[in-house]
Amino acid sequence: MNCWNDVLTERDKAVFLGSGFGKRMGFGSRPVVLVVDVNINFIGDKPEPILESVKKWRHSCGEEGWNAVQQTRKLLAAAKAKRIPVIYSTGAEPRKDGFDAGRWADKNSRNGEDNLNHTDNGNEIPNFIAPQLEDIVIKKLKPSPFFGTMLAAFLTDLQADSLLVCGTTTSGCVRAAVIDAFSYNYKVSVVEECTFDRGQTSHKISLFDMNEKYADVVTLAETIQFISNLESGLFDERMPSLKKI
Repeated sequence: MNCWNDVLTERDKAVFLGSGFGKRMGFGSRPVVLVVDVNINFIGDKPEPILESVKKWRHSCGEEGWNAVQQTRKLLAAAKAKRIPVIYSTGAEPRKDGFDAGRWADKNSRNGEDNLNHTDNGNEIPNFIAPQLEDIVIKKLKPSPFFGTMLAAFLTDLQADSLLVCGTTTSGCVRAAVIDAFSYNYKVSVVEECTFDRGQTSHKISLFDMNEKYADVVTLAETIQFISNLESGLFDERMPSLKKI
């Protein structure tokens, strides 16, 4: 049973089934792992209940984020074993004067806290899933890691045909990444256990909506099995730093 079944009405289930949505597109043959915004801003600096974590880290998803990150470590280990490229996104360090906040400042009453209250950089990716030398890190100011960045160009250079997406938030930056990747005609798989959101309902309904129209929502187990069956070194020619020593 999918995690979103308990938030759908019987009418909605019937409508989407009758409309033909939700067809499985399948994995591609040259996948790249995209880790969206798994940083201190979104999980906090320690595992704790979300209502505690958001007192300091206004974006935090709390313990659910930490749980998903532990699953993400398994995904990354499988990708590294097959030398599959991993691309991370995280926020660009904001200007002290807040000029680059854009409309973010209009939608959150605590926007000014990041520069006032934090001694640590909330956009830092935690050490236990930190990018390695061969990985690519995209710095961004907007929800989608494609918007105003080199991500599409990097994927073209890698000759990727698909993305394995994880990270946060499911309803925000993950969804934005998935829709843009879909729009570029990449096959997209969203690894369910490796995504998280501060809102439980928005997490479930976003997974449902992406699965119906833009991506396959897949389990970690089937994703790892898929990766394990790939030929090693698919990207060595395009990304020499992935060559096995």
